[in-house]
Amino acid sequence: MPLINSIAGIRGTIGGKVGDNLTPVDLCIFTSAYGAYIKKINSKKKIKIVIGRDARVTGNIIEPIVINTLLSLGIDVVNLDLATTPTVSISVSIENADGGIVISASHNGLEWNALKLLNRDGEFLTNDDIIEIKKNIKKKDFIFSDINSIGKSFNKKHYLDSHIDLILKLDLIDKELIKSSKFKVVVDGINSVGGIAVPKLLKNLGVEVIELSCNPNGKFKRNPEPLANNLSELSDLVIKNNADFGIAIDPDVDRLAFIDEKGIPFGEEYTLVACAYHVLSNKVGNSVSNLSSTQALKDVTENFGGNYYSSPVGEANVVKIMKERNAIIGGEGNGGVILPELHYGRDALVGSALFLSLLSSLNKTVSELKEILPKYHISKGKITFNEIEKLEIIFNRIKSLYADNNLNLDDGVKIIFDDSWVHIRSSNTEPIIRIYSEAKTYEKAEKLNNKFVKLINNLV
Repeated sequence: MPLINSIAGIRGTIGGKVGDNLTPVDLCIFTSAYGAYIKKINSKKKIKIVIGRDARVTGNIIEPIVINTLLSLGIDVVNLDLATTPTVSISVSIENADGGIVISASHNGLEWNALKLLNRDGEFLTNDDIIEIKKNIKKKDFIFSDINSIGKSFNKKHYLDSHIDLILKLDLIDKELIKSSKFKVVVDGINSVGGIAVPKLLKNLGVEVIELSCNPNGKFKRNPEPLANNLSELSDLVIKNNADFGIAIDPDVDRLAFIDEKGIPFGEEYTLVACAYHVLSNKVGNSVSNLSSTQALKDVTENFGGNYYSSPVGEANVVKIMKERNAIIGGEGNGGVILPELHYGRDALVGSALFLSLLSSLNKTVSELKEILPKYHISKGKITFNEIEKLEIIFNRIKSLYADNNLNLDDGVKIIFDDSWVHIRSSNTEPIIRIYSEAKTYEKAEKLNNKFVKLINNLV
């Protein structure tokens, strides 16, 4: 499996040949390139980087390689060890650090791992940053420190508590109302860091928690992506325990999905929509999501008097547009919620708190909440595809075939029809082409998706 260098960092499968997989050599080279770049753009004499990881079994191998490489560059390291991606993001700012590395392949399977790279604001690097790091990798012009200038490592494991405290202090989170609602919630922590983080947050809000796969041993019992078809065990437990709803996250806790009280998936696309409903009902403002996300966010935003904007896929791209448009809520349709009032990063913890606040303020069940939100249906397809050089040919052919339609070319090709759309793009995190389509009915969305899967397969 080839290494994937993108706006999401570097990721690959463990083991195999250097340059083709995520090996110790590749990790050392990539970490050196990142460290050299951070040193270059900072005038400070001493650089500090925050490190955290999810509970993948390979994290124990990768973490010391990354830390010792940075120390060898003369960079100080704050090691959070097991930590959610949003926790690392927040700690970078609190520590006044110069960057951060999250060791996590997010929603990818156990055979994958990755380095997700942050800047001094705790935000993901831009594409321009990644280009500069790739230049460093090509030149391998790294200068390591002598014995007198080696960096120092500091272990700090309190930042989850700091993260939760910041969430509890938000005006949008009505702690007493949530506590008085006496929610019972099943949490599927996929045996990663969310199994610690989410129950701890909920218990601080007076929620009764039933734990499923909350032992952070890295042994994932389901596909890590919290999609509806991966959450059958969670659905069963919600029904069995007569719970108010279920929460599912991915291994590094930046994606969030819900199961309603009847055991029916709420839909990961509607995580952001529901959280935005709560934020925008309290304050008029703008919102942003990526081009592959549901139009329901646009409808909710405009209904509350704000303006909606779209971005290319990728957290850094969403954040860029959010800042430009002064958005008060944003994220991605994969269950990623970004609340700038807390920090500019997808955060399943703050998303869970916003969702609880909305339910308690409306005094509705999760299924009743879904009924008041705009109704759309998304179909998500994908095609395994390793020949990156052919992508432009495929996209150009699609653009030519649909030249008379409303096209958005900011990220692949998005074709906007009168009452539906389809978005075709290459993944930032896997060697695949993604095909997302949305319509007012699931049947129409599925038919549209199948049509374009067939078209692309013919072009390939």
